[in-house]
Amino acid sequence: MSNFFQQQQPRFSAFPPVVKNLLIANIIAFIATYILKNQNIDLVELFGLHYFESPKFKVYQIITSMFLHGGFTHILLNMYGLWMFGQMIENYYGAKKFLILYFVAGIGASLIQELSLWVYFHHVQDAISVFNSSSTSNNFSFIVSKYFPGINVSPQTVDEAKNMLASLYQELIDSSVTIGASGALFGVLVAFGVIYSEVQLFIMFIPIPIKAKYAIIGYVVIELFSGFSNSTGDNVAHFAHLGGALFGFLLVMYWRKRGRIY
Repeated sequence: MSNFFQQQQPRFSAFPPVVKNLLIANIIAFIATYILKNQNIDLVELFGLHYFESPKFKVYQIITSMFLHGGFTHILLNMYGLWMFGQMIENYYGAKKFLILYFVAGIGASLIQELSLWVYFHHVQDAISVFNSSSTSNNFSFIVSKYFPGINVSPQTVDEAKNMLASLYQELIDSSVTIGASGALFGVLVAFGVIYSEVQLFIMFIPIPIKAKYAIIGYVVIELFSGFSNSTGDNVAHFAHLGGALFGFLLVMYWRKRGRIY
């Protein structure tokens, strides 16, 4: 009798297998990034997600970029979020469905990030095309200050200005690289907000508890605002976060519509 109930009611695990292995994989990748960098091997350059029109882009980067992080704070916050919310979702759905959710959200984040870069780079391209057709020093200064902040160049001729803009544009594309598990994590966060919508969460700097559904919606709204504000010096891939949230939400809704089938 006791064995029967143990099989029907599995215990809650603080470190379920998928979450545990994802934590290990991310930590190993983080350590390897810094060790190999001393050997002149840049894992971010090789396995981070480059813009798809860059010669540095490889399809596998859509997956590998999810395991790389840009610093200690970056990986600490992501891994803490993965453990804190991921354990709840994996215990609810099981290992297989949680793994599917994680990678669907992560891949979705990469696709939306690439789409947002495509839109942004085409704005840059359009501005450069306008300059090439009606070149003025004012237009050149405006383009450089808006799309290439921190660059201090003074071309002597129109042709030199055109070559500079072409070079800066290509450099912008080649240097664009996205890394981190945040997109996949946002899919997990949204799943938590849907499944445990009434759970009260305490959030830093907010003195009262907030229901999970409102906290997650608020977080998504902040990311949406931050993405469109496009602040100078903001290196956060906000649209990747939104992509992970969107794909995670759609998958959870699909599963909910079908019923909780394992």
